[in-house]
Amino acid sequence: MGERNAFKALIIGGSVGGLAAAHELGSVGAEVAVYERSAGRTEPRGAGIVMQPEVEMLLERLGSSARSVGVLLHERQQLHFHGKAERYKAPQLMTSWDTLYRALRDPLTDVCYRLDSSLARVRVEGHDVTAEFSDGYTVRGNFLVGADGIGSATRRLIDPAARPAYAGYVAWRGLESESRVPDDLLELLSDRFTFFGSRGMQMLCYLVPGPNGELEEGARRVNWVWYVNVAERNLSRLMAGRSGEQFAHFLPPGELMPGTVEEVGAQADSSLPPQFARLVRLSEVFMQPVFDLPPYRMVADHAALIGDAAGTVRPHTASGTSKAFGDAAGLAAAMNGWTPSKALPARGLEEWEVRRLAHLARLSEIGIELAVTSSLGVANGRQFFDSE
Repeated sequence: MGERNAFKALIIGGSVGGLAAAHELGSVGAEVAVYERSAGRTEPRGAGIVMQPEVEMLLERLGSSARSVGVLLHERQQLHFHGKAERYKAPQLMTSWDTLYRALRDPLTDVCYRLDSSLARVRVEGHDVTAEFSDGYTVRGNFLVGADGIGSATRRLIDPAARPAYAGYVAWRGLESESRVPDDLLELLSDRFTFFGSRGMQMLCYLVPGPNGELEEGARRVNWVWYVNVAERNLSRLMAGRSGEQFAHFLPPGELMPGTVEEVGAQADSSLPPQFARLVRLSEVFMQPVFDLPPYRMVADHAALIGDAAGTVRPHTASGTSKAFGDAAGLAAAMNGWTPSKALPARGLEEWEVRRLAHLARLSEIGIELAVTSSLGVANGRQFFDSE
């Protein structure tokens, strides 16, 4: 471990990637502070998370374990529109955003975690970096980490030309208590990773821990995601919230317009196996458009970008969270031993950036290839939810 309080790191973004950065940088002696733009509890930008080695390693270092925050599945099964499901053995561990968030947040009781903090400006003066927030709050540190996701304010300040591009399809999502799911449907889905695919769409489903991390049968939740091609001209209509807000990157539960709720249900009835259509109908649906942000840069003067702030991968790789954790671990290793009285470890940061950008580029390519196999986001692909 490096010298305690060797430098002060300002982490922009308080979701799981930002929390991972707080733990990793704290482990090399940094004083860390986290600034989250949400006014209340941070919103889950996706419900289910496939457990990956990077996440497991950090949990173990924190005295936890992947098994203590995950639901173990034993099989995979493919549903067909008509006909019997095909099954095979495939053990896999699943967790949820809120369960993982709690496992990372609870140990940080002595760390500054400030909500309602939207980054407005960044200034670098000598060995110091100052972050100014839209409410007028200002804080000074020695290094700034942008872990603020696809809509990153940090990235817009560092590299205004880098903008996410809509990938041509959306992810409708649901997260329901298993106690609300009919017994016959729950029997089909429990202990299994269940999926269905047809041209221009793909749906998958699995169980995750309950809202407070419950793992016992009856207290868990059924998580599903339904990828569907949607033309960009229809996106703003579907992302209009019943509260009057026009959402850009995430339409929260409870915000779908009544007409959209019925549209989703009708499309499910006509396009999905009846078991999945029933699940969609009984769920409070939310939605995320899928975006691409090609990898370009991760390091700037006294600042770095990690996770989706640096570049996205398609969700089919199941590696968005693990990529952010890997970014954070590598950044901490590059910063280990640095103190503000010294020049920044430019070589270490450059080597970290090269490695992580190469990793991101590979994941991005794999994710696009996986999407193409289901005709998701492809030119002239079959379209749904078309108002014209």
